[in-house]
Amino acid sequence: MKCLGIECTAHTFGASIVDSSGRFLSNEKASFTSSSRGMVPREVLEFHKAHRDEVVEKALVSDVDTVAVSQGPGIGTMLFEGMQYAKSISKKLDVPLVGVNHAVAHLEIGVKECRAKDAVFLYVSGGNTQVLIQGKKRYDVVGETLDIGIGNLLDKSARHLGLGFPGGPLLYELSLKGKKFVDLPYNVKGMDVCFSGLATDFKRKAESNKPQDMAFSVQEVAFDMVCEVAERALSHFEKDELVLAGGVACSKILQEKTRTMCQERGATMLVPENEFLVDNGAMIAWNGLLAYNSGQKPLSPSAEPLPHWRPDDVKATWF
Repeated sequence: MKCLGIECTAHTFGASIVDSSGRFLSNEKASFTSSSRGMVPREVLEFHKAHRDEVVEKALVSDVDTVAVSQGPGIGTMLFEGMQYAKSISKKLDVPLVGVNHAVAHLEIGVKECRAKDAVFLYVSGGNTQVLIQGKKRYDVVGETLDIGIGNLLDKSARHLGLGFPGGPLLYELSLKGKKFVDLPYNVKGMDVCFSGLATDFKRKAESNKPQDMAFSVQEVAFDMVCEVAERALSHFEKDELVLAGGVACSKILQEKTRTMCQERGATMLVPENEFLVDNGAMIAWNGLLAYNSGQKPLSPSAEPLPHWRPDDVKATWF
């Protein structure tokens, strides 16, 4: 069985075909960037419309039996347009359409690629920062941001320094020149984290410190925060595997910090290749196959996007 997965939650429009054995037959995408601004929904939507046909055409290397689409969480305008587009494709191909939770798809591609058995998941992306474990027929969120996502923090910081979007990679390159650590707020509350105070103080202290030092410092603090809550989850739930998920997990700094932490406590840090960490159609197709083959009903023609759909609200029938 083959599934066409369509990713459309934010700056990336992706399409991929995956079969039931887990083979990736294609994985295409187009990602919005900006030299000086962040994501303006209107501009990103036009980018999606301009590139989606080409992306899907490249991905459709063979016939498919079903289509899966990111139903949420994400930016409402992109989700709505993406779902309408996916509906038209499923109708044209005369195959069922399956709705997929974007966050859960990030976790499931990590399970598949890393062969994780009983892990703690550190999910870090533009709009999300969560620590999760597999519960009874769902993923349980055991810790999360209480305000903004870590990727949002990095993008805000990069934009304040006059860098482009996405900000994470640009901050990293700039931080390699940093030599001074600037003290910034470290806000961990049990299993939860807060980044808005860090973002505010970053802007204030950027006025009197070098940009490269600010780039270095904000990453050090933010990544230490999520590393701490991940370690607390490993200890509390007595796990010995940590899986990184989400686009921010591409960070070499975060990977080094979590790998060192895991080694010191006798655990293993697992991370997929970068193409499966950033938003991509392959994870949507794979999760769509898991859901459909376990009995999840196809979407109706009137189905709507779910911009605030939490991963712990998803019934994981495939567990």
